[in-house]
Amino acid sequence: MTLQRMDNVGIVVEDLDAAVAFFTELGMEVEGRARIEGLFADQTVGLDGVRSDIAMMRTPDGHGKLELAQYHAPAAVGAGSDDPPPNTLGLHRVMFAVDDIDDTIARLRPHGAELLGEVARYEDLYRLCYLRGPSGIIVALAERIG
Repeated sequence: MTLQRMDNVGIVVEDLDAAVAFFTELGMEVEGRARIEGLFADQTVGLDGVRSDIAMMRTPDGHGKLELAQYHAPAAVGAGSDDPPPNTLGLHRVMFAVDDIDDTIARLRPHGAELLGEVARYEDLYRLCYLRGPSGIIVALAERIG
């Protein structure tokens, strides 16, 4: 038996609509939305009384997916800090390749994106940056140059 593929990355958010708007502006597409609850949900995640709403987002090429989830019950629990730094243990960040990093940053700012540092150049290959998005999610952007 071999691994078939990575299906998706799950991210718990405080405001599902805001997160969907952010990732839609980035260029992802909503594949579907659903209410998740019931015995199968409780058994799957190991919590009692799960009630959440999810949105499945996919990249334009169809290969990358994010599952955004807003928990209504039990309530979501913070990992400690509202703005954990990039070196916090656990999920570090999600990176996306973009055509124009400056345009992407400008489009995401109205959706709450904050640049963590600055747009940096890695050799003559990439322009890179980290943004903090909804619910403190760190999103990295890479623009291939040269």
